[in-house]
Amino acid sequence: MSGAAWHARVECGREVGAGFLVSARRLLTCAHVVRWADRAPVTVTFPGRRELGELSGTVVVHGGWQEGAADLGDLVVLELDREVPLAPAVFARPGTERTVPVPELIAYGFPKGYDEGMLASYRALPGPLISDEWVQLEAVTAHGQPLAAGFSGAALTLADGTVVGMVSAVAGARDVRVGRMLPVEVMARYWPELGELVPTPGHRADARRRLYALVRRAEESGLACDPNRLYVSAMDAFDPPLPEGGFGSLREAAAYVQWEVPDPAAVARFADRLTERLHAPSGPAPRPAAWSPIVVEIDRSGAGADQVTVEVSAYRDGRRRPVGSRRLARGAVRSFVQEGIDEAFTQLDPGADELLTFVLPREWLNEPVAHWECGEDDSTPLGCAYPLVVTDRYRQRSGRLRHQLHKKWRRLGSGTGGTLHRVDCGTRERPAGLRKRLRDDAELAGFATPPSAAPEYFEVGLNLPVPVLLWPLRECPGEEGPDGRCSGTAFLDELAASVADVPPAELPRLVMELRETADAAEVPEEHWARDVQLLWDDPRCFAEPPALLHSPVG
Repeated sequence: MSGAAWHARVECGREVGAGFLVSARRLLTCAHVVRWADRAPVTVTFPGRRELGELSGTVVVHGGWQEGAADLGDLVVLELDREVPLAPAVFARPGTERTVPVPELIAYGFPKGYDEGMLASYRALPGPLISDEWVQLEAVTAHGQPLAAGFSGAALTLADGTVVGMVSAVAGARDVRVGRMLPVEVMARYWPELGELVPTPGHRADARRRLYALVRRAEESGLACDPNRLYVSAMDAFDPPLPEGGFGSLREAAAYVQWEVPDPAAVARFADRLTERLHAPSGPAPRPAAWSPIVVEIDRSGAGADQVTVEVSAYRDGRRRPVGSRRLARGAVRSFVQEGIDEAFTQLDPGADELLTFVLPREWLNEPVAHWECGEDDSTPLGCAYPLVVTDRYRQRSGRLRHQLHKKWRRLGSGTGGTLHRVDCGTRERPAGLRKRLRDDAELAGFATPPSAAPEYFEVGLNLPVPVLLWPLRECPGEEGPDGRCSGTAFLDELAASVADVPPAELPRLVMELRETADAAEVPEEHWARDVQLLWDDPRCFAEPPALLHSPVG
């Protein structure tokens, strides 16, 4: 062990154990080794560099271990009173200790009578973690040094000296050939900073280093950043949803992305979102758009032209929670939706940002759902009370469009808005030309008239992965106003100015504010934004596929 001077002896009160250096001033050991740290000094020595003398240590991170409990979280980070000129331990990839053939592991501990240390040779038993916490260790031979008291906190190393875990439970009097190890991935669970030091399968080292460098910058600058919203904005539909309880810190979220998200690209996406937050303009931070949708899905029922099927759902932690479903006459839809939306709010997380999403068949896309009242006793328009968007049912069902929209939104991130691609009144552009114009880089498309007035152009926009479409509910009469503009042209002019430099992810909130402004105007009907319809389609908000509405026919 001459090349591994980072092995340490730790003494606290009557307890003696081991530890190992992970930085110039920090080392890891078991919490039970320093259980008396509040009333006895913690002394650290390095047998391989005796000239360093005794150093005092302070517990700066505690895994939560409690004596007499289940022994979970038996880990602490000690900070030394000064830096030591030693190269720290190097970690192996998680799980290496349980590969086949199972490698021999070496522990350097300090059993009674051996202050200079002893070596013990063990192997990890393949199989699941015990209580999702420990790997079981068994002696290589029936002879040799057992994992007796004094080995707690010792690093377990492969033949190349890299660390795969830490001895956490040593042999009892009746069985001296069995012990337990905290593997590195479990250690990182209790100390997220460890993730920066451990190579993770599938993740490139440079991506991992970049991620944690950004986390340090955010911590040092005091960046106001909700780690839960950042996680949701960076994940794809197939990534794990936000875990129950969320994250208490940005570093916890980063460690979760590293250890628990299988997609290697997730680390880079999370780092990109954090970079955007770090580079955001000074002043009050913009509210991130991590929406919790309430979805109203309407479809033909198959039982007659006047009959539709309506389903209301709420999304929480990336999972859809159905609220109610019913076949209705078209005239009864509004009251059922009002009741369903009210009930759906009980399914949302208390701190969630709600987003009302109406998934409509194409012939309903111009339905003025934003003007529907909140309820029988509340005449506030839904579009003024909440961010409200519509989307096309075909787009929701098309695997091709969902895939393409995923890619488009990933590129958009939370950056500033793009150019509004206009489809003006009386345009003579061929639909094929519009398709070519919108196909590659269009983020927003604005129409001067509703779908019924220009169906061939709307068909192009709806069948391409354009994330955002906007239009007025009322058809332009074609007459010029006092300023020489028709209402359709004026609508697009005002719209282009309003959405400039607004991130596409924030458009539902902007449009709600525009609707509120129009509703409060002296003559609401004359305000250009009163009848704005927003088709906004981000598949990342809907981790599960939309509900398959039940048809009563068949």
